[in-house]
Amino acid sequence: MTACAIEDGTAAAVEAGETGEPGSENPEGAAEPPDPATDATEDAGAGAAEPPVPPVPAPGPAETVLPTAPPAFTITANGAYAARLTAARGEAYGTGEAGTAGAPDTAWFPERWTLDGPEPYAVPLPLNQPEEADSQVLPLADGRVLIRRRVADRHALSLLYPTGPGTGELPLGAVECAELTLLPPSPDGVSAYALAAGEHSTGLWLVAGGPSGPERIAELPGRCSGGVWLDRAGRLLALDREPAQGGPVKAVAVDLGRGGEMTPLLQIAPDSDDRLLLADPDSGLLLIRSDAPGHDRLGWGVLGSCLPVRFPECLRLPDAAVTPFAVQPGQMLMPEDCAVALRIDGAAGSWVGVWRPSGRRLHQLPVPEGWLAGSGVWSHEGVLGLPYANGETACAVAFLAVPDDGEPAAGRCPAGYPQSGMQPSAAVAPPSVCRPVPLGQAPLVGRTAPR
Repeated sequence: MTACAIEDGTAAAVEAGETGEPGSENPEGAAEPPDPATDATEDAGAGAAEPPVPPVPAPGPAETVLPTAPPAFTITANGAYAARLTAARGEAYGTGEAGTAGAPDTAWFPERWTLDGPEPYAVPLPLNQPEEADSQVLPLADGRVLIRRRVADRHALSLLYPTGPGTGELPLGAVECAELTLLPPSPDGVSAYALAAGEHSTGLWLVAGGPSGPERIAELPGRCSGGVWLDRAGRLLALDREPAQGGPVKAVAVDLGRGGEMTPLLQIAPDSDDRLLLADPDSGLLLIRSDAPGHDRLGWGVLGSCLPVRFPECLRLPDAAVTPFAVQPGQMLMPEDCAVALRIDGAAGSWVGVWRPSGRRLHQLPVPEGWLAGSGVWSHEGVLGLPYANGETACAVAFLAVPDDGEPAAGRCPAGYPQSGMQPSAAVAPPSVCRPVPLGQAPLVGRTAPR
C-alpha cells in the first residue's frame, strides 16, 4: 500500500494544544487581510467583447450574485478560457420571473471569459429562459462552454457557444442519476468528466468529447469526490474515496487508459482522512489536506518521492481557512521552487497568500476589489493573474508580481504576524515518531484499492 508519514513534529504540537503561529505576538487573534491601498498590482482593463454578442445585457456588478457551490469561476487547464454562472435581472429575459438563488429579481445565465488575449473580455451566453442556480458550467479549450442542468430525475448536458446575435446550443444527452458533479477541466481541453455518487459506488462518466453522448466509463467502489489531474494527457485522475462501509477518506488514482483502474495514492496514517487538493503535473508537487497531525492541516509532498509529507506551520493561520487554488507551472523536477497561490478566508473577507516549499514563508497579499475568490492563473515566469469584476469593470485581470522569499510582502501584514506577512515553516519540535514511508508513484499497476 502506498503510504507517507508526517514531518516537522506537528502531531506533537497539536496534542500540546498549540493554536497559534510560533513567534506570534497574538496567537489567538483573528487574521486580517492586507491593506488593498498598498497593492502593487497591475490591472488589465476590460476589453471589447466578441462582436456580435447576445442581445441580453450583461448584469451590472451590483446585480451579480455568484453561486458558492459548485465553484463560481472555472478556468481551463491551459488558462485560455473561463466560465461562470452569473445573475441578471429577470426582466432581461422578458419573463419577469425570479431566479432560484433566493433573490426575487435575479435570473442566472452562463458567461465565458477569454483570458489569453491582449485584454480579457467576457461574452454572455444566455438562452431564451434563465438557468437554475444549481446548474454547473465548464469551459473547454475551443471556447465552448459545457452546461449541466437538472431536469426532474436526470441531468441534461449541452455545449453553449456564441453565434450571430444569440447563443448556440448543442445538446449532448442526459444522465439519469440523483447527483452528477462535473470534474475540473481535463488537461486535453476537449473531454469533460463527471461523478455520479451512489450509495455503494460512484459512476465515472465521460460527458463531453466522446463518440456518442455521455458514456459511463467506470463504476468505482465507494463514494468518490474531489478530482485532481495528475498528468498533462488527461489520463490519470486523483479522487478522494470513502469506503462504502464507512471509514477514513483516502486519495486514490484512477487510470482512465485502463478502464478506470483504481490504485492507492495517499495513506498517511491508517485512520486519517487524506485528501488531495491540488497537483502540478510538471513538478509532481502535491497539496494535501489531512487530519493525521490531530486535526485538518495543509501539507505537501511530491509524487514518487521517498520523502514524507510535510505540514508547514506557516500555512496554519489562526481563525482563517487556507485553501490552495493554483500552482506555478513549468517547474520541471523542481517541486520545491513552485509558487503556490492560496485563498485565505477570514472574518474580514478573502485575500491571497503565496508560498513556496523551498522558501518556507507565507506572503499575504491584497487582492483587487471584486476578486472572484479562489481563482487565478500562474504564468511560467511566476506572475499570478487574478480575475475580478467590480463596479468599474465587468471583466478584468489583476497581475501580482510576487516578492521573493527574502523580501517583505507589499501589503500590510495581518495582526499578530510581525514578519511582514511571512512566517517560518515550522516550529522547533522533536523528530516525529511516525516512521517515514514513501509517497508512491501512481498508478501502481497490479495493486487495487481496499474495498
